[in-house]
Amino acid sequence: MTGINRRQFSLLLAAGLSSPALLAQSGTPHSQPLLASAATNKQGQHSLKLVAADGELLLDHPLPARAHHIALHPQQPWLAAIARRPGTYIEVIDYQRQRLVKRLQSPAGRHFYGHAIFSEDGRYLISCENNLPDGQGRITVRDLQQDFAQVADYPSYGIGPHELKLLSDQQTLVVANGGILTHPEQGRDKLNLDNMQPSLAYIDLASGTLQEQVSPPTEMHQLSIRHLDVNADDTVMIALQYQGARHHDVPLIAAHQRGEPLALLRAPDEINRAMKLYCGSARFDHSGQYAAISAPKGDLVTFWDAKSREYLGKCKVRDGCGLAATEEAGGFLISSGRGRLYHYQVQTGEKRRLPLNPAIKTRWDNHMISV
Repeated sequence: MTGINRRQFSLLLAAGLSSPALLAQSGTPHSQPLLASAATNKQGQHSLKLVAADGELLLDHPLPARAHHIALHPQQPWLAAIARRPGTYIEVIDYQRQRLVKRLQSPAGRHFYGHAIFSEDGRYLISCENNLPDGQGRITVRDLQQDFAQVADYPSYGIGPHELKLLSDQQTLVVANGGILTHPEQGRDKLNLDNMQPSLAYIDLASGTLQEQVSPPTEMHQLSIRHLDVNADDTVMIALQYQGARHHDVPLIAAHQRGEPLALLRAPDEINRAMKLYCGSARFDHSGQYAAISAPKGDLVTFWDAKSREYLGKCKVRDGCGLAATEEAGGFLISSGRGRLYHYQVQTGEKRRLPLNPAIKTRWDNHMISV
């Protein structure tokens, strides 16, 4: 730990002393922002793009390497681009001033896993990391009021922590431990598929204490828990990626609420097989009633009722992976690796392609956010 110690961090968090106004906002965008995503053009150049509701490009910030997820600051016009595993950077960009706020490098012997979040009050940046000496996952907290100094470093209680969210109490982290051991010297090779142990871990943000942990059944230990989202009722919807034999036909979606076992969900057989054992993103709609789970290898997005946990339907999107909620109930944005954007409405089943400036020729990365 650096900066304040763990006890001081815990006291600050519990007392709610964080200031939401870290910097004054200035400048206004030319059009209302709609979404932000990492992207790669045909020349292989990586960037963070911010797109307006009318399809115009508001921001095209170059990145040093491919990014995975974008995090939105709750008060400031800031976007954090997190490097794709096993990347070592996070760039925080002011999208109104169009300037770099901070470039973070992972500590020696660490790399990022592609996802990070801001705390609700905007003071802390919380990221998933890999500790290379022992291969264990870590959760790192950085304080924006101390120029992003690291103030806490906790175990993720598993290997390969990927996506993380805060529950409604804003004190409890839920972390998807994918269970897959990797090392940068072997690139993205998966080193422990025979004995991987994925888990969903609930961790107290103030102390780093493990509060609860669930895993797939032993016979399903190769179901990697990768991506998740949480609604206001603290229901967690999970996108799974199966690392076993290609001919297996296993559930690819899970749901969880604290105090219960992990519930594995299956789409109808034909749809489940068409998902090709790989789900790429999970997102709730604005109401929290509906969840979307993308399966880019199968060119599918499936939709689920969060309360009944029932399959509701699907839509076809070629290489569709990125998901974000719109402002209306049942509304989703879907991005594709082929550079297209769509709006889908669960209640009506309507899918429509969104306009983009023809000059925006890019491949959208795995995740996007509404802005």
